[in-house]
Amino acid sequence: MGADLLLAMQGVDKRFAGIPALSQATLEVNAGEVHALVGQNGAGKSTLIKVLTGYHQRDAGEVTFLGKPFEVSSPQQAQAGGISTIYQEINLVPLRSVTENICLGRAKRRFGLLDWRAMHEEAEHLLNRFRVRLDVRRPLGDFSTATQQMVAIARAIGFSARLVIMDEPTSSLDEQEVQVLFDVIRQLKADGVSVIFVSHKLDELYDVCDRVTIMRDGRTVRSADMSDISKLELVSQMLGRDVSKMEGHATAFSRPPADRSGEVVLTARSLAAGQAVRDVSFELHRGEIASFAGLLGAGRTETARVVFGADPTRAGSMYLDGRAYAPTHPRDAIEAGLGFVSEDRKLEGIVPDMSVADNLTLALLPRISAGGVVDEGKQREIVDRFIKDLGIKCSGPGQKIRELSGGNQQKVLLARWLAMSPDVLILDEPTRGIDVGAKGEIQRLIRSLSDGGLTVLMISSELEEVAEGADRVFVLREGRTVAELAGDEITEETILAAMAQGHVSHQEPGQ
Repeated sequence: MGADLLLAMQGVDKRFAGIPALSQATLEVNAGEVHALVGQNGAGKSTLIKVLTGYHQRDAGEVTFLGKPFEVSSPQQAQAGGISTIYQEINLVPLRSVTENICLGRAKRRFGLLDWRAMHEEAEHLLNRFRVRLDVRRPLGDFSTATQQMVAIARAIGFSARLVIMDEPTSSLDEQEVQVLFDVIRQLKADGVSVIFVSHKLDELYDVCDRVTIMRDGRTVRSADMSDISKLELVSQMLGRDVSKMEGHATAFSRPPADRSGEVVLTARSLAAGQAVRDVSFELHRGEIASFAGLLGAGRTETARVVFGADPTRAGSMYLDGRAYAPTHPRDAIEAGLGFVSEDRKLEGIVPDMSVADNLTLALLPRISAGGVVDEGKQREIVDRFIKDLGIKCSGPGQKIRELSGGNQQKVLLARWLAMSPDVLILDEPTRGIDVGAKGEIQRLIRSLSDGGLTVLMISSELEEVAEGADRVFVLREGRTVAELAGDEITEETILAAMAQGHVSHQEPGQ
């Protein structure tokens, strides 16, 4: 790399409350290159960028930029030093004009007054570099998200940035707008400006990036030219799965040999919602564990939220027990017999300062209350039964749930929905953040629920959990169903291949 090296981050460590977020992380970016930075949730990408831009101070390691040590204590200092960041959520002022946004923090003055003519001319000049022509006097909010992205890039270049960091820049753009953005990135490269491109969309990485750095669990696991690494290798290393060594039993799931394809309970056809769900089809059979597999950004959680009525659809249809199903609120889904244990247990699941009993019966309260008064006898009977049946370890029903381990908190959330006697239970990352022993208990519990006739839709980022626990797998990629696997077709290799390469099943799911 030598003289072409623009940025070098070596041996970077960062801890939060003693827990490592980065461990000996490295990142090297050459002058005039587009460099992909990839990894799953918690891989350390955002922390590494925040260390680079002064938002966090590193605990160890060295950073050099333009051949000199780079020490900054704020994003503003980083910007002044030649590194600009464009975040996924555009961090500009929509009510201010395009010119004001581009010149924010470096306004031109003449005779002590703002020189609007010079600033308008500069804004137009910067945008013209990217073939964007508009009235720079109009408020930024009048323009599309794609145009606002261009304004953010123009602002970064206005600070004479040598390195521009783009964090998921295409998440809100349509295909045509993405191509315009890529033209801009190629123009930046031609002008000698380097770009760090953070994205989960594999096709985009191969379209616009020269090299890639892969992170996992706070460490850099590989850096390579894009031409030297296949999509399958890229996904495998992001997930930490060696395709050649995928064997043995890694979970407590036991897949039954019998065919689980009973009657169809829930069907979804060509669902579309927001930007994340574009064309998702699947069907769930009674008494089976079906699973959504896919990388970060594939649309798994977003699809589950649509099914549960938490987010509206813009296209597609659903059928529950053969009848049209179109929930507009979670209460519609609950009344129809669905339950949903969300991914974020602490934020969207438990109420920390409430008791185990109150957390467990939260969804059930309307059914065990009369005139606004809870029937404490019924509540106690239900809570005692589920504490026993699910093996919830607590000092008693009155203990605050925040005092329980992660695994026992998860059991309480499962009990909350099981108490509602659902027909379909959606579990989003049901074993994330709990210890190995509790994970095995949860996995065995999920299988026993399925054996008892409950239909389970499980979303998991752990490949072995999907491969060993699911009776049917729907692989999602960039908001679309690209494969349906069942029975012996379900292996880590086939799931990985579909995630990486977008293999489309021969028969459209849900038909």
